[in-house]
Amino acid sequence: MSLIEALNLVKSYRETTEKLDVIKGLNLVVESGEMLAITGESGSGKSTLLHLLGMLDSWDEGKIFYQGKEISIQDKNINIFRNTTIGFIFQFHYLLKDFTAEENVAMPMFIRTRNYKNSLKKAREILKNMDLDTRRHHYPNQLSGGEQQRVAVARALINEPKIVLADEPTGNLDRKHSIELIDLMIGLNKKNSQTFIIATHDLESAARMNRHLVLKDGVLISE
Repeated sequence: MSLIEALNLVKSYRETTEKLDVIKGLNLVVESGEMLAITGESGSGKSTLLHLLGMLDSWDEGKIFYQGKEISIQDKNINIFRNTTIGFIFQFHYLLKDFTAEENVAMPMFIRTRNYKNSLKKAREILKNMDLDTRRHHYPNQLSGGEQQRVAVARALINEPKIVLADEPTGNLDRKHSIELIDLMIGLNKKNSQTFIIATHDLESAARMNRHLVLKDGVLISE
């Protein structure tokens, strides 16, 4: 059984007097433990697709299934599902500036469990595994760009999500840190069998994934 499946997805936006069709009858099947890269031109809808798959936005037509069960952003407990099952990594890390690296990482688990002590403990463990133990008490503006993005990855992983959606995760990193981040994701995939869907402009990174699809004219095609 597939982990996540999108069937005939359609998504459009209304811009003043015009309707902009972004996703046009898109189909996608992602297996558990897969690393999938999605590339496409700027404005092709990569971020929109990740927002739909991550239950951050609604779609006009079509269906999304998780492990064979249909899910929707309108579902009663969708916030719980999103918090426990899906991890998000964005191009802009969106770390909370008034919280330390450790506190930023702990936040999703604290929201889920309301146990601050255990959340901080788990955050320390993850940061140690990412060689950030000595930086855990630093604030975002005290961290390098690569360190900030690794903290964002740690935050996405603290609830041990089955699937991680990464939207241009290397977009603001130099080549060295981009390679390090992709290496980290591949390592986590192999170690924990976590599924990654990565939207990226970086064709070299995309080539390292199990599968590479291109979003063009609102649908996905094989590279």
